[in-house]
Amino acid sequence: MHTAATGRYCCPEEQWLLRQPGEPEDPVFPSLRGGPLSADALQRLVSRHVATACKTCHSLKGKSVSPHALRHAVAMSLPQHGVDLSVIALWLGHESSETTQIYLNADMHIKQRALAHANASGVVPTRYKLPDPLLVFLERL
Repeated sequence: MHTAATGRYCCPEEQWLLRQPGEPEDPVFPSLRGGPLSADALQRLVSRHVATACKTCHSLKGKSVSPHALRHAVAMSLPQHGVDLSVIALWLGHESSETTQIYLNADMHIKQRALAHANASGVVPTRYKLPDPLLVFLERL
């Protein structure tokens, strides 16, 4: 979207902020009364939109989708898109980047890329596949 005020194109986030009345310190997503959304109100919004999405995305049915789950999913995807850990820590409001390190530790794709670069033989490592009897045993647990 091109804005007359700035003379340049804006991304959707900037468009939203330009349309919001109020001061910079006001909530970006205000409640009906103009204050910040409560945790309950945010959960109701997420639940309503998940219910709508379930109509076309059947894989969502039966899944627990919460604001925290969405926050976690975004935080997990940011390192894959090259966002620095310190930036993610600031965005999440973590006091220490050590807390944010959990997201990198849980990311199997990053681990696989690191292993691929660590192999001196030049052979691309494959993912370990459990033998069938072990899979059967584990599935019975």
